[in-house]
Amino acid sequence: MSSIAAPPTATTATDREAAKVMAAGIASMVLTVGLARFLYTPLLPVMQEQAHLSVTGGGWLATINYAGYMTGTLLIAAIGDLRTRFLFYRALLVIAVITTAAMGLTTSLVAWAVLRFFAGMTAVGALLLGTGLMLAWLRHHGRRLELGVPFGGLGLGIVVSGLLPMAMAFRLDWSGEWIASGLFGIVFLIPAWIWMPMPPQADAAGPAALADTPPVARWMALFVAAYFCAGVGYVVSATFIVALVAHLPALRGMGNLVWVVVGLGAIPTAPLWDRVARRTGDIRALLAAFALLTLSIAIGATTRGVALSLVGAALYGCSFNGITSMTLTIIGRLYPRNPSKAMARMTISFGAAQIIAPAVSGYIAALTGSYDGALWMAAAVMVTGMACLLLLPRRRTQAAAEAAA
Repeated sequence: MSSIAAPPTATTATDREAAKVMAAGIASMVLTVGLARFLYTPLLPVMQEQAHLSVTGGGWLATINYAGYMTGTLLIAAIGDLRTRFLFYRALLVIAVITTAAMGLTTSLVAWAVLRFFAGMTAVGALLLGTGLMLAWLRHHGRRLELGVPFGGLGLGIVVSGLLPMAMAFRLDWSGEWIASGLFGIVFLIPAWIWMPMPPQADAAGPAALADTPPVARWMALFVAAYFCAGVGYVVSATFIVALVAHLPALRGMGNLVWVVVGLGAIPTAPLWDRVARRTGDIRALLAAFALLTLSIAIGATTRGVALSLVGAALYGCSFNGITSMTLTIIGRLYPRNPSKAMARMTISFGAAQIIAPAVSGYIAALTGSYDGALWMAAAVMVTGMACLLLLPRRRTQAAAEAAA
C-alpha cells in the first residue's frame, strides 16, 4: 500500500520496538484466530467419533461460534476509548486460552456452546482490536500504515491449528487435545500481552494528523459491497474446500493437510500484498487478490485432481488473507481516530455474507447434488465484487471531491 509520510511531530521508534509490536500482532492472531476459533475445524471429526457429538450439534456449535464473533464485532463498534479497547484486547487473550482448554473438560453441549460463543468473540481481539492498536502505534511513531506482517499470523494460526491435531492424534484423546492446545496457547499469549504497548492518552502527532477523512458516500457503499462479495467467496470456499478434497481417493482422510496448505499460502503473502499495493495502488492490488480468490474457487469447481486441488487451496489462503489485510488497512487510514471501530463496521458486512452464503450454498448443493453450483455462485459474486471495485469514484474522500469541484 502506498507509503504515508510521517507527521512532523510524530515520535520515532526503533526497528526493534516495531518488530516487537508486529510480533505481538502475529502472536495474537495465532492464539485467538488459529487456536480459539479455527482449532474446532480439525477437531470436530474427533469429537464426533470419541465424544459422540452429533452432526447437528457440531453445526450448531459452528454457528454459535460465529455468533460470538459478530457480537464481539458489534461491541468494538461501540467502544470509542483507546485505553478501553486495549484492556478488552488483553481480556480476550486470556479468554482465548481458557475457552480452548475448557472444551476438553466437559461433554455438555450447552457448556460447549457457551465456550464456542466466547471463543468466537476472542477472534476480534486480534483481527480488529489488535490491528487497530497497531495502526495507532504505527501512526504515532511515523511508520508506514500496513498490516501485511501481522496478518501473516492468521496464516500461521491456520497452520498451527492443522498441525497440532496431526501431532497429537496418536497420543491424546479428544479431551487431551483441547486441553493441551489451550496450554500451548500460553506460548502466544505472553508476547501478545507484553509486546502490544498501551496506547498514549493523546497522540503526539497532534489532532490534525489524526483527523478522519471520510470517503464519499458512493465510494463507501461500493467498497462495503465489494467486501460483502469477498465474504461470500471466502466462506463458501472455507465451507467446502475440505469436503471436496475428502472425495479425492488420493487425499481421503487428509483434510487437515489441505487446511495446512491454506495456512502456508496465507503466511508469506499478506506482507507481499503490501508491496504489490505500494507499486500498483490499493484498489488495483485488491482487484488482483479478488481475481486470485475467484480463480481458486473455479479450480475447486472444475478439478478433481490432487495437485490442482492443493494449488487451489494455496491460492485461497494467499488471496483471502490479502483481501482482509488490505481492506482493513485502507479503512484504518481513512479513520485514524478510531480505526478499530471503523474496521468493525466493515467486518459486519463481511460477517453478514458469512451468515447468508452458507445457507444459500446448502440449498444449491441439495438441489444439484454437488458442491459445484455453490462454488460457481460464489465465483459469480466475486466477479460482482470486482465490478464494485472498478466502479469506485476516483475521488475517494469528501475533501478530495470538494477540492476537485
